[in-house]
Amino acid sequence: MANSVFSDVGACVFDAYGTLFDVHSAISRGGQSLGEKAQAVSDLWRQKQLEYTWLRSLMRVHVNFRQVTQDGLDFALASHGIVDPALRDHLMSLYFTLDPYPEVRDCLASLNGAGFKTAILSNGSPDMLEAAVQSSGLADHLDAVLSVEDVGIFKPDPRVYQLAVDRLEVEAPRICFMSSNAWDAAAASHFGFVVAWVNRFGKERERIPAAPAAIIKDLSELPPLLGL
Repeated sequence: MANSVFSDVGACVFDAYGTLFDVHSAISRGGQSLGEKAQAVSDLWRQKQLEYTWLRSLMRVHVNFRQVTQDGLDFALASHGIVDPALRDHLMSLYFTLDPYPEVRDCLASLNGAGFKTAILSNGSPDMLEAAVQSSGLADHLDAVLSVEDVGIFKPDPRVYQLAVDRLEVEAPRICFMSSNAWDAAAASHFGFVVAWVNRFGKERERIPAAPAAIIKDLSELPPLLGL
C-alpha cells in the first residue's frame, strides 16, 4: 500500500546528478593519476560546480552546466596544484558518461510498469543529459528529459520546477520528485512537489524552508512508497 502522502502521484521526476548518476564516477574511472588526492579533487569539483550554479543565478550571469562543470574542475585541480590539460579533458569527457547507480534501472522499470510518467529535471545542459541517458541505457525508461536551459537559470529557482508541471501536464501536488541534494529536495517541496529525499550519503537536512515528505537511502525504496 502506498504511503498516504504519495497516494495520488501521477509522475515521478528525478534530479540527474547524484540522484540517478554517480558524480564521482568520472574521477573513479579516469583519475588514477591523482593518487591519494582523487577523492578530495572529486569532492571539491562537485562542491564548486554547485556553488557556481547558485552564484551565477544570483549574479544573473547564466552559462550552461557544461561550463560550470569545467570551471569547477579547473578550480579543484588548481587547488591541489595539478596542471594536466590532458587529464582535465579526459575527466570532462567522462562526465558525459557517468555511471548510473545500481538500483536505478530496476526502479524506473517498476515505475514504467505501473504506468507512472517518468522524467529527469536537471541543471544539466541538453547535450550532457542526452549523453548520460544514452550511455546508461535509461532512454527507454523516461518520458522526458528536462533541462534548466529552457528557462535560463539553475535550481532552485521555481521556474525550473515549473518546467515539469508544464511539460508533463501534471499538477505539482501529483508530482513525486527525487533528489539526493538536500537543498534541491527542500526547494522542490517548497514549490509544491511531493518529495522523497534520496539521502545516499547520510547528510544532515538543510535549514531552509520546507522539507521532504520522505527520506530514503536509495531509489530501491521509492517503489514501496508508491505502493509497488
